[in-house]
Amino acid sequence: MTAASIISNWKNNEFKPVYWLEGDEDYFIDQVMEYAEKKILTGNEAEFNQTIFYGKDANWADVINACRRYPMFAERQVVLLKEAQVMRDVEKLEGYVENPLASTILVVSYKGKTLDGRQKFSKLIKKKGEVFLSKKLYENQLPGWINDYLKDNGFSIKPKALALLVDHIGNDLSRIVNEIEKLSLNLGASKNITEDDIEKFIGISKEYNIFELQNALSKKDQPKAIRIIQYFDANPKAVPIQLILPSLYSHFSRILAVYQMSDKSERAIKPVFNYNPSVTEHVMHTLKNYSFAEIEQVILLLHDANLKSLGIGTSGISTGALLKELSYKIMNLRARKI
Repeated sequence: MTAASIISNWKNNEFKPVYWLEGDEDYFIDQVMEYAEKKILTGNEAEFNQTIFYGKDANWADVINACRRYPMFAERQVVLLKEAQVMRDVEKLEGYVENPLASTILVVSYKGKTLDGRQKFSKLIKKKGEVFLSKKLYENQLPGWINDYLKDNGFSIKPKALALLVDHIGNDLSRIVNEIEKLSLNLGASKNITEDDIEKFIGISKEYNIFELQNALSKKDQPKAIRIIQYFDANPKAVPIQLILPSLYSHFSRILAVYQMSDKSERAIKPVFNYNPSVTEHVMHTLKNYSFAEIEQVILLLHDANLKSLGIGTSGISTGALLKELSYKIMNLRARKI
């Protein structure tokens, strides 16, 4: 069951009495909750038949009493319980879930957590209603998800622009969607998003970004890497080291995975990276310039740099100095030992 399939069922007037939305990806939970709040009932129906509770302030008995009311001048009523993960005694809803009212749709958001599937409460919800587990997307799923989202909204995106977006934002879907909405408001008649659009409307430099730093390290282009690092050092809020190091780790971890493939040709690698030519090019350059053993050393260097960024084993090293040291060590692995 996905967020899209739940909403699709609702559009077809197919409802269950209880929906429990849990997991660590807020975006899909918010998507379902927003539809439940704004679309299941019409404006006039919602005025009399929609009740919203927030976990911090909600009392389980009040929620149950609301669920047991009958709708007024409508087929059904909707009860929304948001942020249930902070609600005291949320399991006491069990009494209602065991015998829910057919005319009530109870939708509960339980963000950042999951119920223990072995417990009676969880089993009861699965039996009487629907449990939706909202998972974070893996990095290799992001390009496809973004492309599908853009296509559904009438847009397309250049491969390099897509790589910029993924590397700069990561798997924060809510932020990705917000940035895409910002782009859509500024693009005018254009429907194809380019790296120039990303730079102009989102503020990600098309020359000085994490993707280009990966490129410089892959090609062992020290001067380019230093220019990018100097930009990062001058703009720490725009490109924080907490974003840089995980992105580099992800890139070189992908290379380790490619080294495990029997066929390392460009043709074989392309589908692994969603046929993104920019990413595939980076991978091929990295394979050419770094052996498997050197990639393993790079991973260790990144781990060491992460500890230093947290202040472990060093005293007050700047982001610029740390990244310069890291890039030098990575590009000179053949000439030195860690």
